[in-house]
Amino acid sequence: MPCTTILVGKNASNDGSTMIARTDDGHFDVKKVIVVDPKDHKKKYKSVLSHVEVELPDNPLRFTACPNVNPDEGIWGTTGINAAGVGMTATETITSNPRVLSADPMVELRKATRRGEKDVPGGIGEEDILMLVLPYIRSAREGVLRLASLLEQYGTYESNGIAFNDENEVWWMETIGGHHWIARRVPDDGCVIAPNQFGLDDFDLDDAFGAQRDHMCSADLREFIAENKLDCNCGGVFNPRDVFGSHTDSDHVYNTPRAWFMGRYLTPYSHRWDGENAEFGPESDNIPWCLTPDRKVTVEDVKYLLSAHYQGTPYDPYTSQNTGKRGMYRSIGINRTGVTALCQIRGNMPEEIKAVEWICFGSTTFNAMVPVYPDVAKMPKYLSNVTMDASTENFYWASRMIAALADHNYATSIQHIERYQSAMFTEGRRLIREYDEKMMQSGDYSLKTEANEALCKMAKERTTDTLNKVLQDASVHMKNGYNRADN
Repeated sequence: MPCTTILVGKNASNDGSTMIARTDDGHFDVKKVIVVDPKDHKKKYKSVLSHVEVELPDNPLRFTACPNVNPDEGIWGTTGINAAGVGMTATETITSNPRVLSADPMVELRKATRRGEKDVPGGIGEEDILMLVLPYIRSAREGVLRLASLLEQYGTYESNGIAFNDENEVWWMETIGGHHWIARRVPDDGCVIAPNQFGLDDFDLDDAFGAQRDHMCSADLREFIAENKLDCNCGGVFNPRDVFGSHTDSDHVYNTPRAWFMGRYLTPYSHRWDGENAEFGPESDNIPWCLTPDRKVTVEDVKYLLSAHYQGTPYDPYTSQNTGKRGMYRSIGINRTGVTALCQIRGNMPEEIKAVEWICFGSTTFNAMVPVYPDVAKMPKYLSNVTMDASTENFYWASRMIAALADHNYATSIQHIERYQSAMFTEGRRLIREYDEKMMQSGDYSLKTEANEALCKMAKERTTDTLNKVLQDASVHMKNGYNRADN
């Protein structure tokens, strides 16, 4: 699924938290936020798309998920945080190359062609991965290991990047062909940008086959590379992106420009991103997978980047200037995003409230984030009670309406959007601070449920107010408008 991911190590964030965030850019998928209780988790999982069946372990943890409201194509859990305070986002669709795919083919569903034959199941994919992994892990590292075992046993039918975080570590994992994989711990002072491409550009194989402090991979990865002549690197340097990834013309329109904009924002002083002497341009294949940001990264920074449309550059589709380059690159914030979730794990907070999940529905460019405590029995109806019919009674559809109206009247509506986004962050943070203090002072962590209701009440009021404003603005600018002096 075309998405954009940002990962933030604990020493790169302003408050010492780890953060993983991703836009889930589907096909206008209708999404909701739910809590999955252990008693509701089945003992055997069956994929809708690939028909693979997976036996599940005992004693799953409670966890949040952002599934599709329409289950016809499966659950598509997307992202969540479990009761152990481990976050996961699955998945960022990435690229590969024919050398890899021919050496370790994807495990695709083979439907029966004759009477009496049975379908041959495919592997696991984005539809399945969150549900198969998140309920059974107690650290980010465990997430890598559990998913690795599933890939090796069942294989996959697509190329994916998956992120995990706990209070200390962030891990990024990328699949290689049908069964192989590679994973690296994000440096504590690092920030990773992943725009639908194989991302890892540096990897310590000695560590992966030794202590595994910061690197892990398939047990036979060295042999796999050697036997299939995959190593295109020179001078003894191992760059996984050159070995397993792609460098296509479409990458330069669809993927690398997003990495360029995000890198430009995060490191405006330590790297040159513009002009004749730029180190990296929008079509550069060597934009670093991980950067040390020039200043500490906040939740607001992550949201801004995941909402970006090349503002301040000639490529902005909303610019009023005739730059000759408007809209030539795929924006980060796009119209068909279903949900964007940021999993924040705060290491300096009590175990019961260290996790906060920030939720945004629809096009990130025009919509706002609301924070919630994930370790609760259920989510407020404003997030969870979503149907396939448009309604102002839930955050998903109200957000979709705001974006659709504001997009067509960008110049006049953007002021309402910016005020809305700022107010949601301000009041959301205030309520989280208020309830953090209440719970730490009283020791009553059941107040998380009350807090979430208060947060969603605030979000509904702010969202309805903004919808009213952009609707009025859109009505004023309708093409059939006509005024008479004597009306």
